[in-house]
Amino acid sequence: MPIADFLGLNRRKAATSAQTETVRKIVAALDSMDQDQAKYVASFAFILCRVARADLEVSEHEQQAMEEIVMKLGGLPEEQAVLVVQMAKTQNMLFGGTENFLVTREFNKLATREQKLSLLECLFAVSSSDESISQTEDNEISRVCSELQLPHEDRIAARSRYREHLAVLKLR
Repeated sequence: MPIADFLGLNRRKAATSAQTETVRKIVAALDSMDQDQAKYVASFAFILCRVARADLEVSEHEQQAMEEIVMKLGGLPEEQAVLVVQMAKTQNMLFGGTENFLVTREFNKLATREQKLSLLECLFAVSSSDESISQTEDNEISRVCSELQLPHEDRIAARSRYREHLAVLKLR
C-alpha cells in the first residue's frame, strides 16, 4: 500500500478536487447570468449582509434568511445562494466600512422603486429573523433608506410591520 493511501492523502486530494469542481460549477453559473442581474443580486446580498452585520454579528437565523431571500430573488439554487451570501458576508466584513455607501449607491442606480421597497422589506425580514431588531440594525436600515433615496414614510411603513421585533419596544 502506498504511503499516501495509508495517510489518507489521496482521499483528501479527491475531496478537494470534488469541492473545487463544485465551486467551479457555481462560479460558471453566476458568470452565465446577465451582467446587470448578477450586479443586482450581488449588491442586494451585500446590503442584506450590511444590515445583518450592523451589530457585528450575523446569527444563524440571519444567515438562513439571507440565503432564502437570495435564492428567491436571484432564482439561484441553494448552493449558489449560499456562496453568494458567504462572499457578500466576507466582503462586508473586510470592506464594509468603505464599501457600504458605494455598493448601496450602485444598487440605487440599478433598482426600480419596487425593487428598493422589496430590499427594504427583506432588510427588516433578515433583521427580525432572530426575533429581535436591534437599535443598531434599525439605524443601519435607516441609513440604507436614505442612500436609496426612499422617503421616510416608506421606512416607517415597513418598520411597522415588524414592530413586535423591535428591541427598543421590547424594553418597555
